[in-house]
Amino acid sequence: MLQNLETLAREARSWPFEQARNLLAHVLKKRLSDAERNTAKLLIDAGKADEALATFEALQKPVIFETGYGPSGLPHMGTFGEVARTTMVRNAFRALTGDHWQTRLIAFSDDMDGLRKVPEGIPNPEMLAEDLHKPLTVVRDPFGTHDSFGAHNNARLRAFLDGFGFDYEFLSSTEQYRSGRFDATLLTLLERFEAVQAIMLPTLGEERRATYSPFLPVSPLTGHVLQVPTLERDVEKGTITFDDPAGGRTEVPVTGGHVKLQWKPDWAMRWTAMDVDYEMSGKDLIESVRESSKVCRALGGTPPEGFNYELFLDVEGRKISKSKGNGLTMEQWLRYGTPESLSWYMFQSPKSAKSLHFNVIPRAIDDYLAAIEAWKTQEPAKRIDNAVWSIHSGAPPEHTSPVSFALLLNLVGVANASDKDQLWAYFAKYLPEATPQTEPLLDQLMERALNYYEDFVKPTKSYRLPDDREKAALLDLAGRLRALPADTTDGELIQGEVYAVGKAHAFEPLRGWFGALYEVLLGASQGPRFGSFAAIYGLPQTTRLIEAGANGELAS
Repeated sequence: MLQNLETLAREARSWPFEQARNLLAHVLKKRLSDAERNTAKLLIDAGKADEALATFEALQKPVIFETGYGPSGLPHMGTFGEVARTTMVRNAFRALTGDHWQTRLIAFSDDMDGLRKVPEGIPNPEMLAEDLHKPLTVVRDPFGTHDSFGAHNNARLRAFLDGFGFDYEFLSSTEQYRSGRFDATLLTLLERFEAVQAIMLPTLGEERRATYSPFLPVSPLTGHVLQVPTLERDVEKGTITFDDPAGGRTEVPVTGGHVKLQWKPDWAMRWTAMDVDYEMSGKDLIESVRESSKVCRALGGTPPEGFNYELFLDVEGRKISKSKGNGLTMEQWLRYGTPESLSWYMFQSPKSAKSLHFNVIPRAIDDYLAAIEAWKTQEPAKRIDNAVWSIHSGAPPEHTSPVSFALLLNLVGVANASDKDQLWAYFAKYLPEATPQTEPLLDQLMERALNYYEDFVKPTKSYRLPDDREKAALLDLAGRLRALPADTTDGELIQGEVYAVGKAHAFEPLRGWFGALYEVLLGASQGPRFGSFAAIYGLPQTTRLIEAGANGELAS
């Protein structure tokens, strides 16, 4: 079975597996000679990744995945997307190599950056204003819960990632600089200062070029992270000299946390020092990746494999901006949708621009539920490309929700429900054994449907009057449903009557008949499978609803 999974992973077409195969080729090229690489590839392709790892000592080191985080703000949708997508590639890589290769996912916090401005909506802003330009891990915590503002936001990041069950290792930039982990690479950069400058200076404006240095010294007097020129370098002593605004000409070592690098050289230094194998980033960072890769090579490292994902757009097709507030927050998505539905949305076409707005949530939920149902009957070659394989590490849940989110939204509206107890009452006959304990996802979806309906559906409801043909068809349907036993819960039986009425009244195509049902009875242009809806809502109630719609009572 394991070898079969490896074979499927080699042939899978979804993007995480394409990335995993690219990463495997990258790691083999990075660590082995041409001859060794060919031998290792043959072994891995034969499902003998364990033998390849045992044969070549260079392959026994873990494959390092990295995601970066700037802790001047709280975790957001982009944070989730990057970790979720990287995790999908990691899962695919494990499948490709038979899970023999050790992997690590590092969530790296760039918390040694100086605080450049006071964030909006933060308590005690005057305190932060006093600490401007100090490293985030030195800035006092305005919330009063941690040793620093950086520590507070790092804790939020870890709680955020833990809440979604991500498997990762957290690393703090401050701790890595101060511990000496970066010292050797920093000394290499000091030695190759001119080569790094030759890469970076052409990318800068004339004014910035005149003062730019990859080293940002931390003032021994003020603790500020300084944007000042490097006046002198002493490679033997491992120091730089600069003009400190608070104390004049000053010399500090580049090791031990006395300096911080500018972010592009810092990115390159991190890749080199930690031997990062894979990191993805947004399309807006393509040039930054290119420049950091050049610096990485100048430091003697190998830039990681990765790809640039597209950025999300708002409902009007504009780029989402935190300053404009035109995006969708994690809290907002989770008020209306499940974490799995968000993972589903992140999986879809990462290299295509997509709207990230409230209106995509219901479809994402139902598409995820449909993918779970499809998984149950798919052959292995199809399953591995199903998004739920990547979302659930190859083991999606066997049971999800017995009904769609769209159906729940319409049930909330028609039943005028205000809490989950009212919704559960409608399921008492349709699913007599169901309870919040036996159907936890359904219970969660009910809560989210109540929220979504109240905030977005209810304000846009627009019922219309039926035309003469539609009215006749509606009354015919009401009559047929009245002829069925009042306690009927067979959605397929009811759906059959709906189809029969549409055909009897010459609706061609039939979607015009279903459109009329939704617009006249539900006040919306789309709706759930009507038979299932009627079975849950109840035939007597559905019949009265149809008659009210036929007689124009709903539109009035």
